[in-house]
Amino acid sequence: MRCAGCVEAVETALKEVPGVESVSVNFGDHSALVKGEADPESLKAALKEAGYDGAVMEALEDPAAQERAEEERYRELLKKAAWAGSLGVPLMLGAHLDWFPMIGTASGTTFWTLVSLLTLVVLYFSGGHFFRGAVKSFQHRQANMDTLIALGTGAAWFYSTVAIDSVELLPAQGQHAYFEAAAVILAFINLGSALETRARGKTSSAIRALIGLQPRTARVIRDGQELDVPIAEVGLDEILRVRPGEKIPVDGVLVEGRSTVDESMLTGEPMPVEKGEGDTVVAGTLNQSGSFLFRATRIGRDTVLAQIIASVRQAQSTKPEIARLVDKVSAVFVPVVVGISAFTFLVWWIFGPAPSFGYAFVTAMTVLVIACPCALGLATPISIMVAVGRAAQHGILIRRGEALQSAGRLTAAVLDKTGTITEGRPSVMGIDTAPGWSEERVLGLAASLEAGSEHPLASAVLRAAEAGKIATSAVEGFAAEPGHGVAGSVDGSRLLLGNVAMMEKYGVDLHAFEGLLANCFQEALTPLLLAADGRVVGLLRVADPIKPDAREAVQRLKELGIRVLMVTGDHEATARAIARSVGIDEVRAQVLPQDKATVVKELQSRGEIVGMVGDGINDAPALAQADVGFAIGTGTDIAIESGDVVIMAGSPLKVSEAVHLSRLTVRNIKQNLLGAFIYNTLSIPIAAGILYPFAGILLNPMIAGAAMALSSVTVVTNANRLRWL
Repeated sequence: MRCAGCVEAVETALKEVPGVESVSVNFGDHSALVKGEADPESLKAALKEAGYDGAVMEALEDPAAQERAEEERYRELLKKAAWAGSLGVPLMLGAHLDWFPMIGTASGTTFWTLVSLLTLVVLYFSGGHFFRGAVKSFQHRQANMDTLIALGTGAAWFYSTVAIDSVELLPAQGQHAYFEAAAVILAFINLGSALETRARGKTSSAIRALIGLQPRTARVIRDGQELDVPIAEVGLDEILRVRPGEKIPVDGVLVEGRSTVDESMLTGEPMPVEKGEGDTVVAGTLNQSGSFLFRATRIGRDTVLAQIIASVRQAQSTKPEIARLVDKVSAVFVPVVVGISAFTFLVWWIFGPAPSFGYAFVTAMTVLVIACPCALGLATPISIMVAVGRAAQHGILIRRGEALQSAGRLTAAVLDKTGTITEGRPSVMGIDTAPGWSEERVLGLAASLEAGSEHPLASAVLRAAEAGKIATSAVEGFAAEPGHGVAGSVDGSRLLLGNVAMMEKYGVDLHAFEGLLANCFQEALTPLLLAADGRVVGLLRVADPIKPDAREAVQRLKELGIRVLMVTGDHEATARAIARSVGIDEVRAQVLPQDKATVVKELQSRGEIVGMVGDGINDAPALAQADVGFAIGTGTDIAIESGDVVIMAGSPLKVSEAVHLSRLTVRNIKQNLLGAFIYNTLSIPIAAGILYPFAGILLNPMIAGAAMALSSVTVVTNANRLRWL
């Protein structure tokens, strides 16, 4: 695709293929996202029929091959620009310094005929692709940028060739042929396309960096031997070895060894993560210190890295409403410009000063050359590509282009408690004991009882015992009482471990621990009481720790002018204590997961634009209902389908970063659109000669060509500023 006008043509061709449900064409990276049930070969055939070509993009391609192809195209365009410039610049200088014989003289006829032939060679070599594109477009009853360039430069050559013996037809202020204009216009446009190709390549640098994370080979263990094999040959459940400094080739679970792994490229978190047996590792992350063996659990397109890349590509290809509107404008832009050019020609021919035909030709050609649908077409997708890629490098996975636009307009943020504000993993915060009992003994007995339980609080007790290297004892007569706790006997002593309700059920006296219990409830801690033979001997204070950056995250959202609410299924007192500690004033407690969406709807009914921040699993209805759903995940357990935006590292701070990025991106898009709109609004009338009656100014077609080439480069360069945020 060579201009934004091609977008409509490609979308129309693909939509007509049976089974296609929707098509979104991205002019920024020349890709199309096609949804539905259709054979890729039929899609490629439809593109061929429409005058284009295409290939299926794989999730993990070779970024080096892409860079080579772009570098080749860049050099080819520079070569075309150099050929055109080598003829156009000397002609332009010579005409300015009166080096050449006048048109109409005998020597002039010979000289300018030779120049005409040389210009024809330049048109073929440096402009052939524009002429071929224009012919293809005409065959399919379409018009694009190729049409404008081919008409402008082709008309300049044809007119100048005919005028070699008809100098009287030229305007008084420019009585010479316009061969140099045709050549210099092609030089500028090819140079502009080369610069645009180079700049556009930079917009894809983020996704290339992600693709580059995938190593090309892996070390597998087969029949007791370690072998290096291509990544495509790694099978599920195979055992692989990763040595220090190597990238992890596929997703898996450690089966032997320990190490620290740098997951920053996927999660945006700089601190390495310790890994031991049973821990998961993700393709593309970097092993730092130790060597380990792991079992492959996800390969190929199923790895987290492949899903992230596919998700980023999908977000880059989806269009916010503003982009769809621009596509519609771009689709009719070229025919309208051709119409304006024809109208300009007629006005000058009928009403212009003598020689009116010459003035009419020059102004009509300048209008064709200066108009640029590309700047309009690139304004939105190029900014979205850069922003989505940049976000992915910082652990923010934006799944829909619309979310990137909507996030900046949020007026309210609803935060789930567990897993968003808190770690989502209870921990033992402290232990109080009865006289004569040690913390180690209480924790050991509690861990012995919880060894048979699957409750989240049980895992907190067991982790605490493991961290303290406290041994557990065998339990007899184990029984779990849902909603209360567990019971059993250790060394002949009858033990109960549970909440206040369990103690009251069995008539255990709580008088000695009443003050401690009151403190627990006040500080939003969950008390686990241990009773031995009918007497309370210990109290374990369990809490879901608040994330260290939760308070700062809430503060930043407030600074962005966003109202912050916390929604949780917890009791009112617990919820309010946690909300207070992170600076949230509005709390909705004892809300069931399925009712969280109702809270979002209620806010929306009051005119709020709502962002829902949740763990992406039980908050799915609320995430779907919100204007923008932020799914808090971890590097290996990303709820890809739950939210519009996935926070991979689990840090709530990333929500405010996403909002900030959205606002900057929308501002960047508006700058691009405004620049493109002002450029075309001002340049076309000036090219048509609107200033001539007042100031005697006519725009030179060569300046028009330079302006047209630079307008696209300016848009792409402005979008690339987002890369440095």
